Amino acid sequence: MGAHYKVQKVLNNNVVIATDLEKKEVVLIGKGIGFSKQANDSLDSKKVDKLYILEDQLEQDQYKQLLEQVEESFILVMNDVIRYSEEQLQTEFNEHIHIALTDHLAFAIKRIQQGLDLVNPFLTETQLLYPKEYTVAEDVVKLISNKTGVALPEGEVGFIALHIHSAITNRSLSRLNSYSYLINQLIEMIQLSLNVAIDQSSINYMRLVQHLRHGIERVERGEQVENQDKLAKVLKEEYPICYNLAWKLMKVMQHRLGKKVSDAEAVYLTMHLQRLSSTQ
Repeated sequence: MGAHYKVQKVLNNNVVIATDLEKKEVVLIGKGIGFSKQANDSLDSKKVDKLYILEDQLEQDQYKQLLEQVEESFILVMNDVIRYSEEQLQTEFNEHIHIALTDHLAFAIKRIQQGLDLVNPFLTETQLLYPKEYTVAEDVVKLISNKTGVALPEGEVGFIALHIHSAITNRSLSRLNSYSYLINQLIEMIQLSLNVAIDQSSINYMRLVQHLRHGIERVERGEQVENQDKLAKVLKEEYPICYNLAWKLMKVMQHRLGKKVSDAEAVYLTMHLQRLSSTQ
C-alpha cells in the first residue's frame, strides 16, 4: 500500500517538497515525480517506481542546499547509482547517502575537470575490508562514466565504497560520535582563523564534520597516508592561509589523540578548508 503525499513545492522534475498525512514535511526524490505537478497536487508513492524520502529536517535542509549547486541531470544519475547499489547489496541505505555521495561525486567531477587528481592512499585496505561495497563502487564508476562522460580515477572507487559502507552501517549522523568534542574544537579554530560562521544545518558543516571524523579515524587506526608532495607544494603556494591552518589543526589532533598525524593529511584538509572559505 502506497503512502499519499501533498505537494508543497516542486524543486525540479525529480525532487518535490511535500507533506505526509500527518502534515509532516518531507523531501521526495524519484524519477520524474515533479513533472507537471503543482502545489496542492496529491502524489501516490505506489505510482512512483522508486521513491526516496528524506524525513530528517537537517537532512532536508542540507539536500535543498545541495540542489542549488548540482545540475538536475546529475540528481537523476545519482538516483540510478543509489538504486543500483541498493539492489546489488540487497539493502536499504541510510537516507544520508543522497547528500553525502551526491556531494562527494559532484565535487570529484568538478575537480577532475579542473585537472586536480587526488590520489587515494587507502585503496587496497578498502578493497580488503569491504569487498562487496568495492565491487559495487567499481560498477558505479562505470555507470557515471556512461551517463556523464567523465571517467573517474581508480581512487574514487575506494571513496565511493566507503560512502556505501557508511550508508549501510551508520544509522545516525556522523557528528554524534565519540570524537564530537575534538571535532567541535577544530571547527571553532577553523571559524576563528578563516573568520567564517558555519551554520550547523548547512551542507558545509556536514562536509567538514565528515572530513574531520574520517581524518581522526585514520589517525586512530594508525594509517599512514602516502605523501602527495606535488599537490602539497601547489596548495601551499596557492592557499597559504588554509595550508597553515591545516597544520595547526593537525597539531591539535596529534596532541589530543596522542598519535602521529600523517603529513599528507595536510593536503586533504587544505583542499577542504579552501572549498569552505570560497563558499562563504
